[in-house]
Amino acid sequence: MLKEKAGVIAGTIWSALNGTEGLTAKQIKKATKLVDKDLFLGLGWLLREDKISTEEIEGELFVKLN
Repeated sequence: MLKEKAGVIAGTIWSALNGTEGLTAKQIKKATKLVDKDLFLGLGWLLREDKISTEEIEGELFVKLN
């Protein structure tokens, strides 16, 4: 069940990032209305699948599609 949820959340995050140069975790959270634990579950899924890249910029997590 959690695996299916992670996939759905990952798709939501991917859709928010698609067509952008990247977003901060806060921007993704605002765009998707995800709570922290779900946001990080989806980001983990996308990282594992090598669909996103992350970096820390000025203390904030920045995420972009590969």
